[in-house]
Amino acid sequence: MDAIDPSLRAPARWRPARQLLLGATLLLLAACSSAPRKPQATHKDSRSALADEPARGPAANTGTANDVLFRAIALVGTPYRWGGNTPDGGFDCSGLVDYIYRNAAGLMLPHSSREMSTMDGRKVPQMTDLVSGDLVFFGGSGGISHVGVYVGKGRFVHAPNSGGTVRLDDIDGPYWRDHFAFGKRLLD
Repeated sequence: MDAIDPSLRAPARWRPARQLLLGATLLLLAACSSAPRKPQATHKDSRSALADEPARGPAANTGTANDVLFRAIALVGTPYRWGGNTPDGGFDCSGLVDYIYRNAAGLMLPHSSREMSTMDGRKVPQMTDLVSGDLVFFGGSGGISHVGVYVGKGRFVHAPNSGGTVRLDDIDGPYWRDHFAFGKRLLD
């Protein structure tokens, strides 16, 4: 087992809850991927189409993408803290993404969603082309202002706001759909 810096580990009191959450999430993902496919939606609700798609990872790095996915889901519920980048201290959006990639893929990322958006990697312009482990960027006329990690089935993990916690959200929810800029595949 690789040695992990003790300052990066979750406090012992969080481990049982995270393990339970991770186990439940894995069961849910397994059930969803093995369930019979639903007929395609006949209306223009792309959320249904995204949710019905099987979870996919980049072909060349499926193992690393799975590590990213599991690490991201395990951090759901961690408190938000502006500038935060550890489970003990909390996370902001870019601190969360950097922590996940540093520990699951060995990649150090900048601590700014804007800087992350300019990194080398395959740009994924359409939500429907995202695969597990892709970074997802959001913004508006002022440029990129938020980043998360796509985990498949139309969902992403992110640290959304002050006073909140790291959470799993639908990428095609009303706010996120309207502010989606692009994805970035670092694991090709």
